[in-house]
Amino acid sequence: MQLVLVVIIAYLIGSIPFGYLIVRAKEGGDVRQTGSGGTGATNVTRRAGRSAGVLTLILDALKGALAVFIAQLVSNTDWSTAAAAIAVIVGHIFPIWLRFKGGKGVATGVGVFLMLDPLAVLCAGVIFLAVVLLTKYVSLGSILAAAAIPLFVWLNTATGPLLAAAVVGASLIVFAHRENIVRILNGTESRTSDLKR
Repeated sequence: MQLVLVVIIAYLIGSIPFGYLIVRAKEGGDVRQTGSGGTGATNVTRRAGRSAGVLTLILDALKGALAVFIAQLVSNTDWSTAAAAIAVIVGHIFPIWLRFKGGKGVATGVGVFLMLDPLAVLCAGVIFLAVVLLTKYVSLGSILAAAAIPLFVWLNTATGPLLAAAVVGASLIVFAHRENIVRILNGTESRTSDLKR
């Protein structure tokens, strides 16, 4: 019963659409009608500027950290924490409040793994920055950094539940970027130069 409660709470936390609410308050309209169609920090930046994007990034990351913190507080088992980590990412990508169309899960995943394996996040962050600087594609940096997280988690901790959360979480994030992957291959994906100041 504790596990079910933890998963529900984590999912509902993940479903809070901060990017959508910030753009709605600042600019009006639906941020999902802009750019990649997500509610995350990059798309918010395109629509409402850098400060709104940074605020979205911070709040989305805090969602991930909070879900893990609550799981550890309520149950404190590795599998319940892993379940909460996955559920909060699912909530962000498929939020019940927005008819299951949310963001890509990157910032929320960062918050999750800052709690669970900060070194893995640091290593993945290096990959993200290198890819974005070289290609100007935030989405490609996010995809490759997410895909690398399970490897770094395995090298750093190698615990079953945490590795399972990393594999499932990374898969969800990559899946959420499927349209971005198509646009990258077609050469139509937006670059950092397209972001609103």
